[in-house]
Parts: sequence; structure tokens; C-alpha cells
Amino acid sequence: MTDGKRRRSVAAVAALLSGVLTLSACGGGGDGGGSGEDAAKKPEKGQAQADKAAAEKASSARIVINPKDGSDNSTINGVKVTVKGGKLTEVTMKATATGQEVAGTVSADGKSWQPDGQLERATEYTISAKAEDSEGRKAHENSTFTTVSPSNSFIGYYTPEDGSTVGVGMPVSINFDKGITDKKAVEAAIEVNTTSGQEVVGHWFSDTRLDFRPEEYWKAGSKVTVDLNLDGVEGAPNVVGVQDKTITFTVGRSQVSTVDVKAKQMKVVRDGKTIRTIPITAGSPATPTYNGQMVISEKFKETRMNGATVGFTDDDGKGEYDIKDVPHAMRLSTSGTFIHGNYWAADSVFGNANTSHGCIGLNDVQGANDADQDGAWFYDQSLLGDVVIVKNSPDKQITPDNGLNGWNMSWDKWKAGSAL
Repeated sequence: MTDGKRRRSVAAVAALLSGVLTLSACGGGGDGGGSGEDAAKKPEKGQAQADKAAAEKASSARIVINPKDGSDNSTINGVKVTVKGGKLTEVTMKATATGQEVAGTVSADGKSWQPDGQLERATEYTISAKAEDSEGRKAHENSTFTTVSPSNSFIGYYTPEDGSTVGVGMPVSINFDKGITDKKAVEAAIEVNTTSGQEVVGHWFSDTRLDFRPEEYWKAGSKVTVDLNLDGVEGAPNVVGVQDKTITFTVGRSQVSTVDVKAKQMKVVRDGKTIRTIPITAGSPATPTYNGQMVISEKFKETRMNGATVGFTDDDGKGEYDIKDVPHAMRLSTSGTFIHGNYWAADSVFGNANTSHGCIGLNDVQGANDADQDGAWFYDQSLLGDVVIVKNSPDKQITPDNGLNGWNMSWDKWKAGSAL
């Protein structure tokens, strides 16, 4: 056989086998019927039936976790799990690194869950949630997210404390741990309301300090509510607030004491009536006491006072004085002005001579243990937020930002310092 005939013979056999294989591949089942087109449709029909069956078995409960899975710089307050078309049966939240579980509560209707407290910043958390629909079909959802870092968030430290009772001069003072550039957004997110109906306005002393007060002292007996709605508020580029908190405090009786430096006495007026006149010693001519309205911001039954901390030093650099147990001390300014008991001066000094380094001294004893002393009496009768007015001193008026002393600013200037 020639090569040409051999090749034609092989090609014929291959064609024959190809036909057999084609018929075998396209042949139907036991009924021997069905075209290639019909066979191609069968897998699609089978998948559709499977999808339908799966859908019928799937729970109608739909769980949503906020923050979403993979979120960064998430809120430390707004975490929430909700469900539609069913009820939550189990929610577990843990700090990823430590495995410590975060306590939380499911709502009475089973539709939501929230942590019981504020989360930590710069921490990764994992939430696993389960729910069931009305037919008992289960649903699951998970989310892992990281909370905002300290470098990308700010906090406001506030005065007075929540639940406290204060004097009529106590402002709401907020000191932020980072500089605020969008003062309008931050101030707008803070609401201060009082049952007295007084208008309350904010004033920025700096990019880190915002105080609120009414035009006149708070009304005695009123209640003040402060809402810090700062969570998610951008105070500066890429720096957001994390606080969502309500603070309330009560304004007690009105007590305003007036120190007359020239007369060397203090008149204590409560609810409009003078209850005591006390002999005092104020700042000497070389170191006079500031004039103005000052608010008691701290109280110490005993404290140390060292002149070096406020610039009064000897040639050796040590303080001109260092008294380790000053009794019944109450702060009036950030710069170091106090009204306090004095046991080291002779009794004859009080009411007759001004000898201090700028503080207001009241007669007292060492140990702060004699309630009959003027220093002890005034300490016991005073609240944080009470006002002490100093007049007739040769010194200047205290600046409004030196302590909680914004009352030394006119109402027009105060309002001009608002960002709203």
C-alpha cells in the first residue's frame, strides 16, 4: 500500500470512530431521546430548584452589626447589633487580643444589643451574633473592627463633677486634650440647659478650653444639664470626639463672700443675708492680692504650700516659704491664689495687717482640728463654686481665664467668644 492510500485509510477510520463517539456523547438516557440543547438546560433547571429550596430554608432574620466588618477608627460609643425579621438569641463581643468579653444587653423586644459601657480606644473587637426568625430558622453575622486611636480622637475633661452640688458661681468648664480647630462644630455639639431658664453661652479661652455660663450667677436651687454629644464630631482634621455623655449638677444656696482688703475683713452673705464678718489678712503691699470675682475650684483640709511653685524664691532658688500643713485651703486661681487658714501669724495680725504673698488668710490652728476657728468655719460653710469677691486691693483685677473666673468679663465680650 502506498503512503497516500495508507493516509486516506487512517483518516476514514478516524472519521468513523469520531462519529461513533459523537453519537455516544449525544445519546439520551433510557428513553433514548433528548437533543443536545435539552441536555444543556437540565443543569440550569436543577440549580434553580436547589437555589429555591435553599431560599425556603434560609432564615428571614437579617442581622446588622455597626461598625461594619473591617472598619477602622470606629466609635467607642455607637456599637450596636440589630435584627429585622426575627430576634437575637446570642451576641458575643470580645477584645481580639486578650479574649476579654465585653458585657452587653439585649433589648426587651430582642431586636437590638449594645455594650453596657464605653469601649477602649485603639482596640480590635470581634462581634458574633445569632438570631432566629418566627419559624426557628437561624441566622449568623460577624464583624471585626478597630476603635479610634488616641491620636485620632479628643476628649473633654469637664468641671463640675456629675451629680455634684455647687455654688452659684461654678461655670461649666471643658478642657480638651487636643487643640480644636472646628470650634463651631464642637460647641454646637455641647448643650447646657438650666431649670432656671437662664440663657447659657459658651466662650473659648483657647483652642483647648471652652467655658459656659449665664449672664448672672446661676439661680440658687436650679439644676443644670450638660449634654456632650461629641461622639464622631471632627474637632480637627482626622481627630474626632468620642464622648456621648450627660452630666447634671445642682446649684445649692447662694453664698457670696466679699473681702475688703483695705478694711481687712470679709463679709459672708448667704441668700442675701450677712451670716458672718471675719477678720482677714491679705497680700502685703509688695505682694498684693488680685481684685475681682473668684470662684472656689478646689478644697483641701490640709495642703503644702511652697513659694518656689509660684515664683517666690530666695537667692538659693528655694521657696521663700514652705509650709507643709496649711489648714483649710481653698483655691481661687490657677496661678496660686488661695483663701486658707493661717496658724503661723499672731492673732493680732487678722483684721489689722496685710502680710501674705497674695493669699487671703483666716485665723486657724495647726492640724485643722478646731472647728471654732474662722478658717475651719469658712471651710465647712463653703462649696466648690462659691464666689469670693476681692475689692480695694492695690493689685490689678484677676484675668477671666486664671481659674474659673469668667465672671470678670462683660457679657458682651463673653458672647463674642462663642463660635456660634
